[in-house]
Amino acid sequence: MPPAVQPGIIPLRPLNLGEILDGAFRAIRANPKVMFGLAAIVVSVAVLVGAVLEWYVGGLIAAALAGDLVDAGIGTTQLLGSSIGTLVSQPLTALATTVLTGLLIVSVSRSVLGRTATIGEVLRQRRVWLVVAFSLLVGLASVLAVGLVAGGVVLLARADQVGAAVALGVVGSIVLFVALVWVGVRTLLVPPALMLEGRAMWPTVRRAWVLTRGSWWRLFGIYLLVSILVGVAASIVTFPVGIVAGLAFPDVLSFGYLALVSLGEVVSLTLTTTFMAATVALLYIDVRMRREGLDVELARAAGADG
Repeated sequence: MPPAVQPGIIPLRPLNLGEILDGAFRAIRANPKVMFGLAAIVVSVAVLVGAVLEWYVGGLIAAALAGDLVDAGIGTTQLLGSSIGTLVSQPLTALATTVLTGLLIVSVSRSVLGRTATIGEVLRQRRVWLVVAFSLLVGLASVLAVGLVAGGVVLLARADQVGAAVALGVVGSIVLFVALVWVGVRTLLVPPALMLEGRAMWPTVRRAWVLTRGSWWRLFGIYLLVSILVGVAASIVTFPVGIVAGLAFPDVLSFGYLALVSLGEVVSLTLTTTFMAATVALLYIDVRMRREGLDVELARAAGADG
């Protein structure tokens, strides 16, 4: 067979694992202003605001607990305050990465055809708020599911049904984990579908759900592998930064400690978010090429541009 047309970062045919990983790297190199520049700006703002929240809330918590934990050892109140402050700042970081993922998907889709999306074009994508809304709904449903299991365990324990409480906790945790992973893979293609197809939210969600039918294990395997790779890459950045920050600034709520840790978090989040967004976008395109012949439509569009 003749070689596939490749106007951009990937050949226009069903992709293998190597081509998806290579395409993700190519997507970043094809448009670094958006994939790295915009990503770094958004992540920096989110991390900065989160660090301020962590410092302020953590300081309040540490001051409130100082009297109760005076005998627990030096630094205990700071550690507890920092941990609670981190929990408070995490939703903001999650929101920023969700928005950024939706915006970066647009850039990757343009790079498939050899086009370059500008920062202004990407920022004008109002459909990113559909991605945010869907992510919030999924997060809320997950919290409710965990709350139901936890509530059942607490009620059984209060009724002196210790054995039943333990059984419910173990079995419920396993079932919840499996269900969350399964639903997560079945909804993996929802963000790129919402960003690229122009339909209403729930019809798009149903369509993305159908697209994953029969491809669950492949999507799960590739996403898991990429998650491990980016997790290792993020650890290479954050682990030494955390050690240096801890040695230089013993107080985890000090300006120096938070500044160093935040810098490492900005670098790691920028790398992981861009690569994961590119991977998800390419998985969506790959599934559509396999199931719907999207490669033919893309080849026509590339030919029209040429």
